[in-house]
Amino acid sequence: MAWNSFLKNLIGGESSDTAVVENAADSGAARNENLSGRAFKKQLEEAENPILIDVRTAGEVRGGTIPGSLNLDIMSPSFERNIKQLDKDATYFVFCRSGNRSAQACKMMHQLGYDVRNLSGGIGAFPA
Repeated sequence: MAWNSFLKNLIGGESSDTAVVENAADSGAARNENLSGRAFKKQLEEAENPILIDVRTAGEVRGGTIPGSLNLDIMSPSFERNIKQLDKDATYFVFCRSGNRSAQACKMMHQLGYDVRNLSGGIGAFPA
């Protein structure tokens, strides 16, 4: 599956609603998924306890964000300390400008036991 993800990113990312899932052997396990804009929005709307996180800088956020998002700048020295304080019972929907920083944040969060979804393609992929 990692090879398919690499190829999709190389040739322009995901164009469908498919997801790349890491370590989801059983349905109760925390997941780390890369989702297209439509799939991300759909899961965000359907989640029981969703928390939306924008991992861009404060300057980027001032230029616009997805309403209701919490800003936790992944470049901040306090990022890891801040995410360790989050509720592990929630599902986290994470985004940035292009999907790269949010993918890094999702990987870190998933390793800490959080259930995360990455907006592949970044904020521009989120449907209006």
